[in-house]
Amino acid sequence: MARRDPAAVALAAPIVEPSNDSPLLDGSPQMRAIVTVIENVADTDATVLIRGESGVGKDLARGAFTGAHRRKHGQFESAHRGTIYLDELAELPPALQAKLLHVLQDFQFSRVGGHELLEIDTRVVAATNRDLEEAMARGEFREDLYYRLNVVEITVPPLRERREEIPALASRFLARFNSQYGRQKQLMPETLARLTDYSWPGNVRELENVIRRLAVLDDGEQAMEALMSRSRDGHNGNHGHNGHGSVPPPILAEGLREVGRRGARDAERKALLDVLDRVSWNRTEAARILKVSYKTLLKKISECGLTPPVRC
Repeated sequence: MARRDPAAVALAAPIVEPSNDSPLLDGSPQMRAIVTVIENVADTDATVLIRGESGVGKDLARGAFTGAHRRKHGQFESAHRGTIYLDELAELPPALQAKLLHVLQDFQFSRVGGHELLEIDTRVVAATNRDLEEAMARGEFREDLYYRLNVVEITVPPLRERREEIPALASRFLARFNSQYGRQKQLMPETLARLTDYSWPGNVRELENVIRRLAVLDDGEQAMEALMSRSRDGHNGNHGHNGHGSVPPPILAEGLREVGRRGARDAERKALLDVLDRVSWNRTEAARILKVSYKTLLKKISECGLTPPVRC
């Protein structure tokens, strides 16, 4: 298949100012460096691999590539002369990895039930929060597919390594939720200081959810403190953020019904985390055990603010 002249097809739009409901792409030196890489490869057909922890904002770079489609059946054909975005790359089962490799090698495929070979001209942007090198060592990810995809690598750093972005992100999220829910909440300086001091194991997604709670609840500040205290205890061995013992969450004025709902949510979160830990965060296997769809599992993981353990 004759590959195109990269300059002949506009695969990517220039970097534009993020919208009010999107986290900043250039709020820190690390993110500005990522923007520079994107600008350098935007008008080429180079395959891009985006890496980073869950919830860190890997999909933000997708907006820099015109016509990016999420992966689902038939989308390679739809993404002809455009860009296709493969999310959760490491979760592809071996059979689909082999099929994807075949497409990337020849840029040809045939429809299900068909025999005609179709040629495609597509740039691939893939994202993962898993350690692909470790997955290859365990035989869970194909080495040839890894090298086919990892042409240009972009690593999005966790939010705790770019704390200077937190006040701007929090303000943008609060402005969006105030507008969405008809609220007039504000972030006090001491609240911003606590947000900036927190480690954010769930990254940008966790920050967004915390600000949503602050906006929608009458006692949003207390609810935010309680949530952050529980997360802090769960990730740091029951120590407060000052490292001198646990910090009890403030007493909330909750009705019995809300206490019941919170108890159910906590129980669901614990059950989900137990299964994920048991299968070493193999989401496909976890979805099978829990008898839910893969999409539902990812939604529940996001809602519960769960992140895979950091492997040394």
